[in-house]
Amino acid sequence: MKLSRRREMLLDGFLLFVFTAVLVGPYFKVKFTDKWGSIESTFISDARYLAAHWPHPQWQPLWYMGTRFDYIYPPALRYGTAAISKVTGFWPVKAYHFYTIFFYCVGIAGVYLLIRAGARSRGAAWLGAAATALMSPSLLFLKYMRIDSGPLVPVRLGVLIRYGEGPHMTALALIPIALAFTWRALEKRRPGSVALAAIFCAAVVSNNFYGATALTVFYAVVLWSFWVTRRDLRMARAAIAIPALAYGLTAFWLVPSYFRITVHNMQYVSEPPNAWSFGVAGLVAAAFAFASYRWARNRPERTWPVFVAGCVVFFSLDVLGNYYFNFRVAGEPGRLIPELDMVLILGVLAVLEWLWRRPVGAERVVAVIVEVRRPYTIASVRHVARVVAAIVVVAAFATTIGYIRHSREVSVPWPNYTARVEYRITDWLWKNMPDARVSPSGSVRFWFDAWHDLAQLGGGSEQGILNTMAQESQWEITGGSTSQPAILWLQALGVDVMYVPGPNSEDNYKKDVQHPERFAGVTPPLYEDGQGNALYRIPRRYPARARVVEAARLGARRPPRFTYDEEYLRAYVDVVENGPNSPVTLERQGTDAMLLRASLSTGQVILVQETYDPAWQAWSNGQRLPIHAEAMGFMVVEAPPGEHQIRLAFVMPAENRVGWVLTAISLLLLAALAAQGMRARKH
Repeated sequence: MKLSRRREMLLDGFLLFVFTAVLVGPYFKVKFTDKWGSIESTFISDARYLAAHWPHPQWQPLWYMGTRFDYIYPPALRYGTAAISKVTGFWPVKAYHFYTIFFYCVGIAGVYLLIRAGARSRGAAWLGAAATALMSPSLLFLKYMRIDSGPLVPVRLGVLIRYGEGPHMTALALIPIALAFTWRALEKRRPGSVALAAIFCAAVVSNNFYGATALTVFYAVVLWSFWVTRRDLRMARAAIAIPALAYGLTAFWLVPSYFRITVHNMQYVSEPPNAWSFGVAGLVAAAFAFASYRWARNRPERTWPVFVAGCVVFFSLDVLGNYYFNFRVAGEPGRLIPELDMVLILGVLAVLEWLWRRPVGAERVVAVIVEVRRPYTIASVRHVARVVAAIVVVAAFATTIGYIRHSREVSVPWPNYTARVEYRITDWLWKNMPDARVSPSGSVRFWFDAWHDLAQLGGGSEQGILNTMAQESQWEITGGSTSQPAILWLQALGVDVMYVPGPNSEDNYKKDVQHPERFAGVTPPLYEDGQGNALYRIPRRYPARARVVEAARLGARRPPRFTYDEEYLRAYVDVVENGPNSPVTLERQGTDAMLLRASLSTGQVILVQETYDPAWQAWSNGQRLPIHAEAMGFMVVEAPPGEHQIRLAFVMPAENRVGWVLTAISLLLLAALAAQGMRARKH
């Protein structure tokens, strides 16, 4: 019985999902692996924290001396992992692996769906999806990735398993599905396709910003491809509705200040762009637009070739241009190697299909080669074209044999995670100093909150940092050559303990702390494990991260002029640690509130060593109290003289409230589109 096209695509997609799941099967259930240096630890820690403080903490007090929870990372992976953990009882580490590998498999089927939508060929879709699952054309051009790949492991799997790029690879998995529905929405102008395209575009953005960046490029190219080949203004409604609805679905968390913070924090995770790169990018875009306009104007059958060619041109320019010529417009182009792999496969596939289907152009190209040696016939040329295409396919898939043999061994389970330094250090702190703020480094920093709620000076991935002092101080704390500026920084930022790995530590990034010997004998050790790992106590007057200080003296202090500015640091620490003899008690009430008890005299204020945000509000005896920031970015609460019990609470910002309204409106519009689509199908 012949299947309908819809059922045929569902069956093929399911078979491709199963095929990929067999290749990477062990990662669906693995817990800790041998990749202790992987950044996946920070996503696991983030999801564990969310599961422990479900459903939505607005403030994250453990990282960067406090920051908005939404700022740290887009919500999809963290909520997906936490939800799996809560529903199934999986450890967060296992839930993370299940989530990311599941969508990795979905992504292979997504490539099939995109090719079916654009090229309309079942054979090409199967070939493209299989190639995406098994190979990486970028390894031909990027030597360092080829060396790192072992038995030619596809880059998208390698960066997922070895480097912890789970959010990015999940976003990449959803991109072809979003593009497939976009294609259908532009071509058929069906409401249901518009709704699905918007949903999957929002899902891409909600997983990872590099995926969102790639999607922006893909979306621009697909719009140009349709416009130049069809020139139909009726497509404009779908072209505008899809990104508008997608933003509406993300508006409750992707607020304007999120953009500002993310752009500012790019300086910590990527190199700045090159001015000349913008000019080159503009010239390449103009040249592509001119060439594609001349070749494909009003030729709907050429929409797919224009799309594929555009993707190959722009991703090659970004990634390969960066590798060979230091081309850089934004971010780290090397992060988009998996996207480059996908578009190179689409490009090669388009050429092979051109040869296989034998249009006149392909016959002429092959005929020129054949004619040099002997007369030719159309039949012989067609035969040669197919032979060439078949040889390329066989040769390409022959390179995947090593990977297929070892696909289930890219990483191996770790037998006893409790013996690792990352667990031993954090477990000791949880048992002995659970309320301390710690300055960790190396892989211990990555895994610092994977098992317990422990406050640290830094955080997971240098994203969502509100208080820049959390980052600026690290240059001196980890990279300085003397101990005094580092200790002053730690005192100024309310840090109780510093972790220092020595030369013999098993910490994957033990060299993060340069000159570890500078702390020995200067400040008392709290813990030494005999394996090169030590915890040092930082002298502080009171354990609570709050102080009664003289308002005038605190207001006169200024941020350090440079990272080793002992003069300004010492003056600030003197105000904080040698102020009035009036201790403050601080009691946390969940993630978003604190209760302070203090006695103030005239001219005194309360310094709370937690990052200032305008959304924090303070009350005492039913009266609202003023809050402002000081030199180190902490909160200062002003209250009249006397005994006070002050409640601090983080109140949802107005931009988030507006965002929730936009999201609700978008959901209603999506429901209307779905209903309209169902009525159209029924008729």
